[in-house]
Amino acid sequence: MSKRNPIILIHGLWNTADIFSSITSKLDEIGIEYFAPTLKHQYGMTSIVELTNLLNDLILEKYGYEKKLDILGFSMGGIIGRYWIKKLNGYKRTRRFITIGSPHKGTLASQLIPKYPFKGISEMKINSLLLRELSRSDYLLSGIDCISFFTYWDLMVFPGWRASLNSGEKISLKTYKHKNLVRNPNAIDKIVDSLLN
Repeated sequence: MSKRNPIILIHGLWNTADIFSSITSKLDEIGIEYFAPTLKHQYGMTSIVELTNLLNDLILEKYGYEKKLDILGFSMGGIIGRYWIKKLNGYKRTRRFITIGSPHKGTLASQLIPKYPFKGISEMKINSLLLRELSRSDYLLSGIDCISFFTYWDLMVFPGWRASLNSGEKISLKTYKHKNLVRNPNAIDKIVDSLLN
């Protein structure tokens, strides 16, 4: 397992890296290296661009510029990972990109949130400038193994099918709460299996 790429775990809004405890315990058992930093979202006031730059600094500090990586993002973390891949040359070193309940096509839950002071949340609105910009560079994902996990019963990314990339595999999980996407035992098993394949 030591030859596998390290996995960067990117948490979502109102979470810390502890949200991945069920996943990381499995990775510890298997012996797969991961890096799960906690980013300060400031209740959604920090922009996705700024959060991505912070993440990039941490990745460069730990792994340098060339180490091959896998990226796994939960909720807003998937959008941060997508921005990193496309805008900070992450596509050159990413083998697999897995997102879990990430509003790639925006979410109705963000529609009424004002841009000021909640810039990060507003960037996840349907048809936001940031999401349109990311969609225009989807071709950069062509060489990456992409998997989008989502649930149709998600009230944070609503409707749930909006939590899928245009490219790669799309997998519906039978969970009834947003956070259960990374807590439900059956969901965890499927996510970890996707990391091992």
